[in-house]
Amino acid sequence: MITYLECEKGFSEIGEWHPGCWVNVVEPDRDDLAVLISRFGVPEDFINDVSDIDERPRLEHSANWIFTILRIPVTCTDREIPFMTIPLGILVNGDYIITICNYPSFLITDFINHTQKRNLDILTAPDFILRLINSCAYWFLRHLKDVHNTVAAAEKELQQSIRNEDLFKLMNLQKSLVIFAASISGNNLLLERMNRVFGNTFDRELFDDVSIEMRQADTTTAIAIQMLDRTLDTYASVISNNVNAIMKRLTSISLILMIPTLIASFYGMNVDVGISPTSPWAFPAIIGVGFALSLITTLWLRQIKWL
Repeated sequence: MITYLECEKGFSEIGEWHPGCWVNVVEPDRDDLAVLISRFGVPEDFINDVSDIDERPRLEHSANWIFTILRIPVTCTDREIPFMTIPLGILVNGDYIITICNYPSFLITDFINHTQKRNLDILTAPDFILRLINSCAYWFLRHLKDVHNTVAAAEKELQQSIRNEDLFKLMNLQKSLVIFAASISGNNLLLERMNRVFGNTFDRELFDDVSIEMRQADTTTAIAIQMLDRTLDTYASVISNNVNAIMKRLTSISLILMIPTLIASFYGMNVDVGISPTSPWAFPAIIGVGFALSLITTLWLRQIKWL
């Protein structure tokens, strides 16, 4: 879908394109791609790059075009991992400012609403890109809060009962954090590249604010990864200790049950064992001795804290 937006105290949608407006393309179909190539002259190679979900962040020049690819966070509903990142392409060529995203994302909608609430006038393409990166950093931090809340809820469940489903949930969160870390690192390199390419043509104060936000997202992600790693290591140790405790109890029970079985085996042999088989006290005596020895063994195992 292609929409055209004009910035006047924030971006608002307009019916037709005119020089200087923003062309926003989300989940384009073949007709949308044909319009981009035929009407705006967008290189097909760049369209193919943006469609690659694993494309890395970068900024390149080609003819009169400036290509920028940014990694933005999204929530997953059809994958095992709860969060991931997708590429957002930004093209600048004179009067053309075009963004292309082949996957659904709330970031663009939130960015438009933010410019309207703040009555922002974005006059240059570098400032436009910086604003998008700033919005990207905000959503990284917001999703990291969601990750923190999910980890806290999973920890409460694991304290009551350690289940494979809860551990897999934490492992999937760990994958999301690794993806976040790689994407944020790439976006920081993109910021450095923009600083070299655009120089002083953009708002330096805005650039410093965006750099701080991205560094904060980077630091927060690194801390979250370390905390989740330690949490998983802790629960791995807890599981190992639980297994050891269960094995100790099973071994103790086996030892206790083995004693009466051993005594019954001795007196079940076809040899003279000193007790007349016709004695009315033979069976109670054997059972009593076996029970007494088992009781003694049980008390001894409890004393050494095996039970």
